[in-house]
Amino acid sequence: MTDDPGLETFAFLAALAEPTLWWSIARAAIYLIVGAVLSRIVRFGVQRSLTTLESGQRLLLSRIASYTVLTLFAISAMRQFGFDFTVLLGAAGIVTVAVGFASQTSASNLISGVFLTLERAIQPGDVVTVGGRTGEVISVDLMSTKLRTFDNLLVRIPNETMVKSEIVSLNRFPIRRFDLTVGVAYDSDLGVVQKTLLDVAQSNPLCLDEPAPLLISQGFGDSSIDYTLAVWAKSEQWLTLRNAITREVKEAFDAAGIEIPFPQRTLQPANVPLSVRLVAPGDGAGGDGAAGDATGGDGTGEAGAPVAGGGAHGARPS
Repeated sequence: MTDDPGLETFAFLAALAEPTLWWSIARAAIYLIVGAVLSRIVRFGVQRSLTTLESGQRLLLSRIASYTVLTLFAISAMRQFGFDFTVLLGAAGIVTVAVGFASQTSASNLISGVFLTLERAIQPGDVVTVGGRTGEVISVDLMSTKLRTFDNLLVRIPNETMVKSEIVSLNRFPIRRFDLTVGVAYDSDLGVVQKTLLDVAQSNPLCLDEPAPLLISQGFGDSSIDYTLAVWAKSEQWLTLRNAITREVKEAFDAAGIEIPFPQRTLQPANVPLSVRLVAPGDGAGGDGAAGDATGGDGTGEAGAPVAGGGAHGARPS
């Protein structure tokens, strides 16, 4: 190194004038351009060729293949400027260990995303419930899974949480069952009740004939005899069926005179008050103490006046 700015400028211009430098820059640029083009071709080819896999799996594999090709060409481009990556392997191993400890959560989410994609537990378009959240799966990315709830909110769930949680898919299968539990009064004709419930299921166009509707007796309840009507519908019509069949069962029970009882409670205070009874005053004709008994046996009326002929003080006949 020299302190003369002129010499430094001259050395820089001389380096730029070297043909090998420009040739290295040109080769590095060619590597980067070819790598970018090939990475896009590989991504498109993987998505078009692996038609037997799900869309989420094809997307994940195409990204991995594309990034791998681009990384290899970027390393080749850097080698044109004299970078020797073999020297950096030892340092890279140490850095990898340090980064691994520092990014355990990210690595766990990444591996969990691969497991979710390969397992095909969820797919874009599925309606799932995870941790109390229900929504449509928008995408399964490398680090997280994104849901859109029914009130149009975006929920981002880390893939590690998805792997550890219980996932309930609401529309994975084409049909779904709805169970309606209803109670009838104890004096109801059970034959009429069963026929009415099955008639409602058969008359509803959303109920499937196969599997057939099923009526299950739940036994004797506190105030009713309980039945469960199990009907099947297409997954996309399940909510409509649920709303319709509840109303139809109520209307059919009303038409057939079938009572749906509800619990009734009678409240009584703990401290029961004393009963109050009005007693008519004596008419004075009782000589056997009846008037005295009616007024408490003290020979007085309600106003406290003496009653003639009452009790032992009554006048004797002469």
